Amino acid sequence: METTKRRALGKGLEELFNNEQLDFNKFEKQIVESTPKEEIIEVNISDLRPNPYQPRKVFDESKLNELASSIKEHGVFQPIIIKKSVKGYEIIAGERRVKASSIAGLEKIPAIVRSFTDEEMMEIALLENLQRENLNSIEEATAYKKLLDSLSITQEELANKLGKSRSHITNMLGLLSLPNKVKDMISENKISMSHARVLSKIEDEDKILSLANKIMDENLNVRELEELAKDKELAKKHHIEKHKTNEYHYLEEQLCDKLGTKVRIKSNKIEIKFSNVNDLNRILEILKLTEE
Repeated sequence: METTKRRALGKGLEELFNNEQLDFNKFEKQIVESTPKEEIIEVNISDLRPNPYQPRKVFDESKLNELASSIKEHGVFQPIIIKKSVKGYEIIAGERRVKASSIAGLEKIPAIVRSFTDEEMMEIALLENLQRENLNSIEEATAYKKLLDSLSITQEELANKLGKSRSHITNMLGLLSLPNKVKDMISENKISMSHARVLSKIEDEDKILSLANKIMDENLNVRELEELAKDKELAKKHHIEKHKTNEYHYLEEQLCDKLGTKVRIKSNKIEIKFSNVNDLNRILEILKLTEE
């Protein structure tokens, strides 16, 4: 039944989730290129509703305004993908284009209508955001959890499909066990991912909250936090990993957390892994660089 369902949606979706690596850009391009021009319709922006499975809760206003300026000058560069709903349409892919078009003063936007199940809408929304936008750590962790559940794959398989390190996936998922107040601090960038990873290994919620406040009040660095976390009175979920003999291991972990991919430092070189051009652009954006 699952195979039949996937096949009915066309080669694009089947390839997206069966390939060794997930690539949202390739999937969307395939849908657009295989759709006859007469099937691309103009829909009223007022008739569009966000994908209910959209993991991103906050959109960068400055980036939306940049995209809106581009749309004013050049128009919408690619149709959005939507699904007919009881009232109007639900956006499957392209919510940023919709928001930016609205800012640009457009009333209509080009769109391709496709039928997807709720599960597939969730998978597509999660993947689009993971590969195109920098979700905050909690949104990213939630996206990983939902993909693991919906695709029924292991953390190792998900890491390979997304071009991430297994430890990055594991560390991100660990954040979901933290108290809500601490998760809010992470979402608001008040606590770094490196700090959060240490906190996620502590069992006692009161101690976690106490240390989280201490990080903010005393501006603790990660090494100082790790020393406090070694307090024997703190019940640990897992033993905090001892540093490897590699003198740069501590820095490797921080870079892995920041960039969301494998990083190795050896022979006076920094090696950063990326899975495709889109992933490279994501890393360059984090580093505040642009591809020449």
